[in-house]
Amino acid sequence: MPESSSPSTSRRLLSLLTVLQSRRDWPAAALAGRLDVSARTIRRDVDRLRELGYEIDAMRGPAGGYRLRAGTYMPPVAFADDQAVAVAVALRLAASSGGPLAEAAEEALSVVSRLLPASLGRRAQRFAVEAVAPAGAVGVEPGVLSAVEAAIAADEEIRFDYGGSEGPVRVTEPHHLLWHSGRWYLLAFTSERDGWRVYRVDRLRLKSHRGRRFTRREVPGGDPARYLEGRFRGGDESGGWPCRGEIVVEASREELEPHVVDGTLLDAGEGRARVGLGSWSWGALAAECLRFDRPIADAHPAALRDALAEVARRAAVAARV
Repeated sequence: MPESSSPSTSRRLLSLLTVLQSRRDWPAAALAGRLDVSARTIRRDVDRLRELGYEIDAMRGPAGGYRLRAGTYMPPVAFADDQAVAVAVALRLAASSGGPLAEAAEEALSVVSRLLPASLGRRAQRFAVEAVAPAGAVGVEPGVLSAVEAAIAADEEIRFDYGGSEGPVRVTEPHHLLWHSGRWYLLAFTSERDGWRVYRVDRLRLKSHRGRRFTRREVPGGDPARYLEGRFRGGDESGGWPCRGEIVVEASREELEPHVVDGTLLDAGEGRARVGLGSWSWGALAAECLRFDRPIADAHPAALRDALAEVARRAAVAARV
């Protein structure tokens, strides 16, 4: 199309930037067609973006093309409408979470909110969401998180004191940072102990030392989140409970459904339901089975029946006046 009928240069640059961000590689002809400008205009606009600090590589080949990549600093980013709304909602959640980046998220949300068009601002406000920080949530210095994340990305060992321990400095291969129940955890492999370990990040006292490079390992089971869940539950890397059992409850499946979140629920006929539950010990599982305040029967396995008998014995002792 004629150059005179194209959008203004500034608007065109923002459109080009938005398109370049949408996928890894863009053929030059496809970019020109997408933005309805000439290939020559695309070349000139790419040069303008480079002058503004955007790292854009030219791709060799018959058709040629461009690739936007990360540079040495964070340049301005252009978002499509839905992306801008999603960013605003995500920042609001992060700001209300009480996590280590809450203050930075609040500042970023303020910037984004000032720049959102009124229509997009109203869309973002419809998502009246707030993150409720779990009881016992613990903050972590953003610098500590950044240092650990940098070591993970570089496959470099880290050295640290842990908590108030007076023992030797820990040396580990950091693999994953995970957020769970209001706390940050580091999943790392420790050669000295020949195994995987879970560390609370708020207890790390990092040493200023660039560690040796290591070869990345796969977490047992392949899923870091499930592995962490399994460790918390006292089970294996599958994330399941170490003690599992079933009971039949004198209540309908529909009646119990709102109260069985972490378990299985099947219709057992005659207004009853078969419930499968798990817990960290048989005693705790027996207590779980009694929480429905209804008669129960047909408990399996035998270890669960034994635990129910022990709970009944303790309850009888406690009930004596």
